[in-house]
Amino acid sequence: MTSVLEQLKQNYIFAVIRGKSSDDAIEISKHSVLGGIKNIEVTYTTPEASKAIAELKAFYAKNSEVVIGAGTIMTVELAKEAIAAGAEFLVSPHYDAHIQKVAHDAHIDYFPGCATTTEIVQAMNGGAKIIKLFPGGVLGPSFIKDINGPIPSVNLMPSGGVSLANIKEWKEKGAVAVGVGSALGAKVATEGYESVTRIAKEFVSALED
Repeated sequence: MTSVLEQLKQNYIFAVIRGKSSDDAIEISKHSVLGGIKNIEVTYTTPEASKAIAELKAFYAKNSEVVIGAGTIMTVELAKEAIAAGAEFLVSPHYDAHIQKVAHDAHIDYFPGCATTTEIVQAMNGGAKIIKLFPGGVLGPSFIKDINGPIPSVNLMPSGGVSLANIKEWKEKGAVAVGVGSALGAKVATEGYESVTRIAKEFVSALED
């Protein structure tokens, strides 16, 4: 049986969902999955994010390829709320040892955001299996290659700055996964949720080409 961590790596692309409401987040998530992106990170900048996580977990209960997690986890309280809603992983823009412990105690993974070698090593020592490079657009794909030189065992996932033009370069430089955010929902207002599916397919194709 594939572990959640291995499934996340296999799926590779994380849809970072910042909905205007829980219903909006659910629709963007579902249409991302239809487009082939099966790691869903519902951020807690979304109103009623826990409701969205719980509903998505129920909807995909019989689909082991779809993994539902929570992002923008800033406090221990939010971590506990997300876990209670059914989140299978937690993501933060920063590293917090207390959130790491909550995740560890719940037997799920925590992917903290780091931007320096010191932060990355601290997160690894704390038990993080994948470290989010944030902000990815500032650091750039070559940062992964530079870090992998002295620390070849680290698993790095950029979030922010991943585009159709550079997603393949991120992978070639050693990213074990990537987070794609605002690009997925960029045309919902003008073209509806079907645009999310189309854009998701474009990201999957760009990765494979």
